[in-house]
Order: sequence, then structure tokens, then C-alpha cells
Amino acid sequence: MLVVFIATVVRSTFGFGEALVAVPLLALRIPVDIAAPLAVLLSITVAGVIVVQDWRKIHVGSASWLVLATLAGIPLGLWWLTAVNERHTKIILGAFILLYSIYSLSGRRGIHLKSDSRAWLLGCGFFAGVLGGAYGLNGPPLVIYGSMRRWSVQHFRATLQGYFLPASAITMVAYFLAGLWKWPVTYYYLWSLPPALIAIFIGRALNHRLPEKSFLKYVYLGLAGIGMLLLAQAVL
Repeated sequence: MLVVFIATVVRSTFGFGEALVAVPLLALRIPVDIAAPLAVLLSITVAGVIVVQDWRKIHVGSASWLVLATLAGIPLGLWWLTAVNERHTKIILGAFILLYSIYSLSGRRGIHLKSDSRAWLLGCGFFAGVLGGAYGLNGPPLVIYGSMRRWSVQHFRATLQGYFLPASAITMVAYFLAGLWKWPVTYYYLWSLPPALIAIFIGRALNHRLPEKSFLKYVYLGLAGIGMLLLAQAVL
């Protein structure tokens, strides 16, 4: 319950990142095939509550194109998971995310999209699907697109949930069809629900207090953490 609470505060504050906190720590106490579906159920819950709270702040067009492109990328991700060396993939992916984060944190002006770019939407959504299908890491390409669009703090958080709600629901259907939605998943989910709901509202309050100028720095730091975690997993 403590792990779920902390992970949900992170997700509700920044809009992403809870799976990287929750799944590795939950897997220390419960099997991974229980922890992963549990994290997806919690993702649906968090996204659903935030969408109800802040639906007016969702860039619906952006979220829709990202979801459609993700659907195309998921089959490639599933193939990638079984056909490509996981260690090499994590090294390349972790290095790219870390270098991009360092470049962005250096203060240099990166790409600034003043309006939605269909090419960038399809590209980022597709790679989100590939990474989601392979490793459950949909977030980084979406965060990169949001940072290029310079979404405000509230729009960033809300739009990502507009993406994660259908994407996580589709993933949960796949888990169900694969026989991975078992009673223990539901059991732990029901126990996790109260701290998760409290954390959602705490995260919303923190999100609304974040200064616009500092928000992207926190986002890039979060991406850098993801990159370092992937590199550490590949090396250890």
C-alpha cells in the first residue's frame, strides 16, 4: 500500500512514471505476473479520475492521434520482446533517453512545436506503442512530445491521462485474454485502492502548485532517472 501510494503521487503530480516506481518494488513482495497487471489496473484508475477532474485541459486531438499510433506500434513491440536482445535494447534506449534529458537540462533550446505536428504525433505514439508492447514503457516518447509542444503543467498531466486511459484499458484486456487477470490481482487492487485515491488528490494539489518554469526541469529529471534505471538494469 505504501508503494502504491508513493507511485500514485508521482503519477498524479507529473502524469507519468508510476510503473517504474511500482512494478520493481511490488515485485519484491509479490510475483511479477501479479504486479504488472496490478500496475495497469491502478493506471486505469488514476487516469480515469484525472480525466473526470480535468477533462477540459486534455488536448483531445493530440491524445487521440497518439493512441491510434500506439495501436500500430504494440505488435512490433511484442515481436521485439521475443526477437531482440533485451540487454542491448535497454542500453540503446537508456542512453538515448539520458542524453536527451541532459541536452534539455543544459538550457539549450530544443525543438519547439507551436502547434500539433502529425508526423511527430504519429512517430511518438508509434514508439510509445513499441516500448509499451515490449517493456511497458509507453511514457518517454509521450513526455518528449509534450515537452516539445510546451504544454502547461495542467495540460501536460491531463493530456497524458487522456492517452493512458484507453491505452491501459486495451492492455488490461490483453492481460485478461492471456489469463493474467487472476483473483490475486483483484485482491491486491482492492487493498491498494484507498491509498491510491488519496494519492491522486495529493498529486493534483502538488501539480497545481508547480511553477511553469520549473515543471519541464522536473520532467527531464524524471526522464533522466528512467534512462539511468534502464542502463542499470542492462548492466546488472
